[in-house]
Amino acid sequence: MSENNQERNRTARERIQRERRLEKSRERRRRVLIVSAAVAAVLGLAAVIGVLAANTDKKKDSVSTAGPLLAPTGAEGKERLAIPVGASDAPSTLTVWEDFRCPVCAQFENVLRDAIRELEASGALKVEYHFATIIDGNMGGTGSLRAANAVACSQDAGKFVPYHDVLYRNQPPEPDDAFADNGRLIELAGKVDGLDTPGFRSCVEGGTHDSWVAKSNTAFQKGGFRGTPTVLLNGESVFPGKGGEQISPENLKKWVAEANKGKKPGTQRPGPASPGAGSPASGPAVP
Repeated sequence: MSENNQERNRTARERIQRERRLEKSRERRRRVLIVSAAVAAVLGLAAVIGVLAANTDKKKDSVSTAGPLLAPTGAEGKERLAIPVGASDAPSTLTVWEDFRCPVCAQFENVLRDAIRELEASGALKVEYHFATIIDGNMGGTGSLRAANAVACSQDAGKFVPYHDVLYRNQPPEPDDAFADNGRLIELAGKVDGLDTPGFRSCVEGGTHDSWVAKSNTAFQKGGFRGTPTVLLNGESVFPGKGGEQISPENLKKWVAEANKGKKPGTQRPGPASPGAGSPASGPAVP
C-alpha cells in the first residue's frame, strides 16, 4: 500500500474516532439533561425561576380588603397570620408560605403531602401555613385571594386540612383564574364531608377573611422571601433543597429525624375549631 493511501486511511480512522468521541459526549449530555429534567419535573422546579420572580404585587386586586381584619379560628403566630396543623409541642416546625394559584406550590403539596401528614400524625412535626397573593398581583385576577379566604373559612369550620388539600389537587392552570369564582370554591367544598354549610358559604361569599389574607400577603412581601413556595424547617430554607440535597419525601423525613434526635414527639393536640366567622386578628377588629 502506498504511503499516500496509508495516510488517507489513518486520517479516515482518526476522523471516525473523533466523531465517535463527539457522539459519546453528546449522548452523555443528553442523558444528563433527561435525568435533570425528570428530577425537576417531580416538584415542577422548571417553573421555579418564573415563580421566584413573582415576588411583588404589580396590580391591585379588584376585591376590597378594607373590611374588619378577622383571623380564622385557631390562627397563631405573629399577628395571628399562621394556621397551625399538628401537635403544638412538636419538636420541629415547618413554615410554609403558599399561593393557591402557584403551580410549584401544588407540585410541592401533591408530592410531599403524605410525608408531611405522616410527620404531623407522629408528633414529629408542626406545620404553620401562611398565604400570599403574589400571582393575583402579577397576572391579575383574584383567585389567590379568594382561595385563601375560603381556606381560612374552612379553618373556622374545623376542615382546614382536607379542604386545603382539595384545592391543591384541583388547582386550575396558572393563567386560568378559576378560583376567583366563589361558586367553584363552594363546589370543591362539597368534596369535604360536612364543609358545605350555610356558615361556610356566607364566609366565602362575604370575604370574611379578605383583610386577614391581605395582611398575610403584606407580611410575605416584607419578609424578604424570594417566592412561593417558601418552606422553612426550624427557620432554615429546605425548598428546593438543602445541603446539596433536593427536597423529597424521604429527605424531608430524614431532615426532621436529624433535627429531632433525642427529642420526644409532641402530644398536645388543639381541640376542634368552633364553627364561626373567625376572631379578631389582634385585639378589636381593624376598620
